[in-house]
Amino acid sequence: MNVHQATVLFRRVLENPEVTGESDFFDAGGDSLLATRVLSAVAREHGVELTFEDFLMASTPAALATTVTGAPR
Repeated sequence: MNVHQATVLFRRVLENPEVTGESDFFDAGGDSLLATRVLSAVAREHGVELTFEDFLMASTPAALATTVTGAPR
């Protein structure tokens, strides 16, 4: 997963075209239920299972892309 892919995913889930690679998911209108949609999409599209805690530590597209790239598959 790269930053662009993560940004597109955040924009889709949040229905917010203003999200950038450095936008915080929760500041952009996300909540825990929407975060589960992101985590599900990451697992489905990239084969990486992350926890909600992982997502809290990587709540921007840039940080999420780095986390997914470095996670074991």
